[in-house]
Amino acid sequence: RMEMQAVIAGLQSLSKPCTVDIYSDSQYVIKGMTEWRFGWVKNGWKTADKKPVKNADLWQELIAAIAIHAVTWHWVKGHNGHTENERVDVLANTAAKAVA
Repeated sequence: RMEMQAVIAGLQSLSKPCTVDIYSDSQYVIKGMTEWRFGWVKNGWKTADKKPVKNADLWQELIAAIAIHAVTWHWVKGHNGHTENERVDVLANTAAKAVA
């Protein structure tokens, strides 16, 4: 849920329609937005085996957040030396420790 919320927050911070490249090490987020969501919407937010989609509230919020933007999704392997991905991990861990 946190990875989805991070993307939503980033998109919602944009004040006008933009061309956006989203990089994530979350296959769940990337595949959800590039592959699975079309079937979920078509099937009334049910999975292929007719079960409710997990995190449907956030998927719907994420879909709404991309509506005005031209978004390209990129998956990067986590913990593999990708500079920006490593930086985000440090920021997330620092924030998590501050809350705990």
